Amino acid sequence: MTQLITEGLVRLDANLGASSTEVINRLAAAVVDAGRAVDVDALAADGIAREAKTSTGVPGGIAIPHCRSAAVTEPTLAMARLAPPVDFGAKDGPADLVFFIAVPEGADKEHLGLLSKLARSLVKKDFTAALRAAPTPAAIVELVEQAVGTPVPAAVPAGAAAAGAAPAAVAPAAPAAPAAETGRPTLVAVTACPTGIAHTYMAADSLVAAAEEAGVDLHVETQGSSGATALPPEVIAAASAVIFAVDVDVREKERFAGKPVIQSPVKRGIDEPAEMIQEALAAAKDPNARRVSATADVSGHDTVGADEGFGAKLKRALLTGVSYMIPFVAGGGLLIALGFLMGGYTITEFADQITLNNSLWNLPTEYPPQAWGPLGAYLGAVAFKIGALSMSFLVPALAGYIAYALADRPGIAPGFTAGAVAVFMGAGFIGGLAGGLLAGWFAHWLGTLAPPRWLRGLMPVVVIPLLGSIVASGLMFLVLGGPIASLSAGLNSWLGSMTGAAALLLGLILGLMMGFDLGGPINKVAYSFAVAGLGAGTVAYQAPWQIMAAVMAAGMVPPLAMALATVLDRKRFSLAERENGKAAWLLGASFISEGAIPFAAADPLRVIPASMIGAGITGAMVMSTGVTSQAPHGGIFVFFAIGNFVMFVVSIAVGTVVSALAVLALKRYATRKAVA
Repeated sequence: MTQLITEGLVRLDANLGASSTEVINRLAAAVVDAGRAVDVDALAADGIAREAKTSTGVPGGIAIPHCRSAAVTEPTLAMARLAPPVDFGAKDGPADLVFFIAVPEGADKEHLGLLSKLARSLVKKDFTAALRAAPTPAAIVELVEQAVGTPVPAAVPAGAAAAGAAPAAVAPAAPAAPAAETGRPTLVAVTACPTGIAHTYMAADSLVAAAEEAGVDLHVETQGSSGATALPPEVIAAASAVIFAVDVDVREKERFAGKPVIQSPVKRGIDEPAEMIQEALAAAKDPNARRVSATADVSGHDTVGADEGFGAKLKRALLTGVSYMIPFVAGGGLLIALGFLMGGYTITEFADQITLNNSLWNLPTEYPPQAWGPLGAYLGAVAFKIGALSMSFLVPALAGYIAYALADRPGIAPGFTAGAVAVFMGAGFIGGLAGGLLAGWFAHWLGTLAPPRWLRGLMPVVVIPLLGSIVASGLMFLVLGGPIASLSAGLNSWLGSMTGAAALLLGLILGLMMGFDLGGPINKVAYSFAVAGLGAGTVAYQAPWQIMAAVMAAGMVPPLAMALATVLDRKRFSLAERENGKAAWLLGASFISEGAIPFAAADPLRVIPASMIGAGITGAMVMSTGVTSQAPHGGIFVFFAIGNFVMFVVSIAVGTVVSALAVLALKRYATRKAVA
């Protein structure tokens, strides 16, 4: 196993800049110079993104910026003793000791255990004093190697060790005796941070030290990158309250069901451990204290703290719903495009008949003339049908997992049902959002009730799904469906009356509609208007095929623009968004506007206006240059059905570039620049 730190990774009494961003950039450069990472910008961006989530400054003039990054080739530690110190967000002032921990995406547990042990050593005053007094980089390296190679005295009771980690403040003690036997109150805690390297273990040690000073028995479960050993059930049962010092999901949260709970970000466990201990003791005596829900899901998905704001809850729920929805969009959309390519652009008329009545041993005799023969027609029909069925789950999955994010597993059934009702009512993407939120919040509220003991077992599997479905889906039927249907009808009537409108204006309007809600009711109104025109012209002075081309080209712009934006300025997007950007290239090329939904859900006030601008320009260009499309779907894959294909591509390219530049400009204007 290679060294975590070398003399070349140490900077003593150095001026690395005036901000945490500058320091991280300089230390990232040191890691690359040492041959342990391949891209300074990428590594620095990942470190800065982690810093933006939660500042890494801790009491005692210490900062531990850290990240996982695909740019890192082996686990590495870079250290700087700063002169002057730099503010990393600690309450007691700037940091003069900075350890930058850079870990590859697939780091092994042995390395992660050593890094986590170093983090725990930094809460020891004698160790930090030695670091400040060290005369040379070689002395720093020796101190660090001693810290990670020498067992730390046991401090955290049983169950706190991370599996596979080096010995670290853990004693393999027997389960604690109940508080009544020891004369001391008993608490349990879980600590976890996004990377699971530093804050997870430092918070555990800080809480244990504070508990010891307060005369409390505290048992900590560290859910870190190197694994976790669950607290024994008897230890949890004996505890009077639980502390969650976490920034991520608590695994198997239902183990703590019914316990009074104090929840805060993991950094508070480092900065204010004594306060958290006292709050937990007070909660244990308060019959009205917040408690871990009896319906907590096995995955521990719900990590909402008592102080989480409405906006944060809403954003978390939307992102959860979108993340579970994306596989349906990606797989279904590409299969639909493949079906058009093999089976021809009229495969929609034959798909049901071909898939029901034919097989590889009985190929169809009637099929679209554009198909790749009978075999191509059959395979195209199968691909189209599978894709269409997959896409039919899009809105229910979105709504179901939004509700799941708000109410755990009991919210899934009401959410899926409300999403299905949204599809039935023609409410689309926006209806799914509304139905999921209604189902989730109502199911969550039901979960906060205190039913009789005999009813508790039925609440998550019968009562909450039943009542949640009735309320959320009932509201969709009785309240929301009518206005959405009226809106759709009104838009259709308005478009149909524009018989004298200029081609450019009509294309602009259709493009704006396609870019507005990305597969929702307004988008679908424009699309339905175009498809209806393929059978009979509805606008006297414009060919229906031109309208279809404008709608399809405009609908391709939002996902393509988001994909391009992630390439032009990747630091403006999270790792998940960058990964979604890769898929968005294919989704956009296939005319799957929903490929931009992950970006719109995370940042609607910037993404949606930018998408509308580019889509509107594309729609106007297509209509004004006479581009036509005889195919109702398929994007670039139905090139054979598009007239004036060159201008079709040019129009899409122009709109894509405009939207990409617009969203980047909006992100830069509204947020602080990420990298100095």
